[in-house]
Amino acid sequence: MKLFKLSSIALISALALTACAPKPNGDAQLQQQAVLGVNWIQESGEYRALAYQAFNVAKMSFDHAKVKKGKKKAVVVDLDETMVDNSGYAGWQIQNNKAFDGKDWTAWVNAREAKAIAGAVAFNNYVNSHGGTMFYVSNRKEEGEKAGTIENMNKLGFQGVSDSTLFLKTAKSNKRPRFEEIEKQGYEIVLYVGDNLNDFGDEPYHKSNSERKAFVDQQQQAFGTKFIVLPNPNYGDWEGGMAKNYYKVDTQQRAQIRLDKIQAWNGKSAQ
Repeated sequence: MKLFKLSSIALISALALTACAPKPNGDAQLQQQAVLGVNWIQESGEYRALAYQAFNVAKMSFDHAKVKKGKKKAVVVDLDETMVDNSGYAGWQIQNNKAFDGKDWTAWVNAREAKAIAGAVAFNNYVNSHGGTMFYVSNRKEEGEKAGTIENMNKLGFQGVSDSTLFLKTAKSNKRPRFEEIEKQGYEIVLYVGDNLNDFGDEPYHKSNSERKAFVDQQQQAFGTKFIVLPNPNYGDWEGGMAKNYYKVDTQQRAQIRLDKIQAWNGKSAQ
C-alpha cells in the first residue's frame, strides 16, 4: 500500500509538472515543422536530381525557343531557391527557433554564403554564351543586399551578373513591372525559371491556393516549356495562400493553420 501511494504521488507530480511546462512558442513550432524540408534539400539525392532535371529541361527549351525579328533573346530567373541555395539560413533559423526576420535575412545575404543549386551555374553560363541574356529578377532588396548578392554569385561562378541584369526589389514584390522593363529594352523573354508561381507572372500573386492551382491548370502546357519550376518545400507564396490573413496572425496560429490544412486518412478500413 505504501509503495502504491508513493507511485501515485510520483505520477501526480509528473502530470502536474507536464501541465505547468510552457508550450513551445510559435517561432519554435514553425521552425520544428520545417526540419524535414531542410533535411531533404541538404541531404537527398532526389532534390539534387530534380534540380538537374529542371535545368536540363530549361536548356532544351532555351535552344528551341525563337524570338520575333528584331528582338533579343532573354531568360528570366529568380535567385533564392532557384539559382542559389539558402538552406544554411533556414538551418540557422531552426537551430535558433527564429521566424523570418528582414534584418537576419540581410545579414545572411551579406555573409555571402549561399551556395549554387545543382546545374544552375552551367545553365546560366550556357545561356549567356549561346545568344541569350540572363536576367535575375529577385525580391532581394536593392538597398542593402545588392553588393552582397553580386559578390556571392560571382564567387560561385555565375557569369553576367551586373547592375544591368540584376532586378531587385525597390518597392512591391510583384515582378510583372520588372518583366515589362526588360521587354522595353528590346528583349523577348522566352523562358522563366523559379520556385514560386509568382516568378511566372502576376496572376497567382498573393492569391489563395485554390486560385493558384487554377492558374497552374490553365497554364499546364507552359510548364516544362516556358515555365520551369525548382522544388522548394520550405517557403513561398503558397504558404500565405493556405488561409486569409495568414501573415497577420501570430506564429503560433500559423503553426496551427499548417496542421489544420493536413488532409488525412480517417484510419478506417473500407470494409
